[in-house]
Amino acid sequence: MQSLIEAAGESGQGLPPVEKWEPDNCGEMDLVIRRDGSWWHEGTRITRERLVRLFSRVLRKDDDGKTYLVTPVEKIEIQVEVAPFVAIRLDVEGEGRDQKIAFLTNLDDAVIAGPDHPLRIKTGDDGEPEPYVHVRGNLDALINRATFYDLAELAVEGEDEAGKPVMGVWSAGVFFPLGPKA
Repeated sequence: MQSLIEAAGESGQGLPPVEKWEPDNCGEMDLVIRRDGSWWHEGTRITRERLVRLFSRVLRKDDDGKTYLVTPVEKIEIQVEVAPFVAIRLDVEGEGRDQKIAFLTNLDDAVIAGPDHPLRIKTGDDGEPEPYVHVRGNLDALINRATFYDLAELAVEGEDEAGKPVMGVWSAGVFFPLGPKA
């Protein structure tokens, strides 16, 4: 079985160049990606996994903050409740500053947290942490609760950008704060 670290090195290969396409905006589609990563069209869940995977390959979030399905000739706005992907697993290789943490999304994207795929923690409306990892383009994955607990187990003491003591993780030579030191 291939490790996530190896898979992350191959991730993104073969994806269409949606960032280079500039088609006309064709309006909106009643398509919603919910917080749990499920895809819904006109109120009905899309259960054909191959169709969801196909759509996920042509997703793009533009600087206007909107998410689109993009082809060379069409750009259709869709709704995303939180993030288009959900990180459902992590693997760790190494330790300390040399540690690498790879994430797998619900749609089989694999990335290694680091300079190109930063981790960030946002505070949700309920005051709970909402952890994200960057996947590609302007698209992030919400890290699910179980995977965030696995990530928190890897936390070590460090400092945030302001020099305050925090708990965080190292991956690919970058320290990512997870929260205040208890």
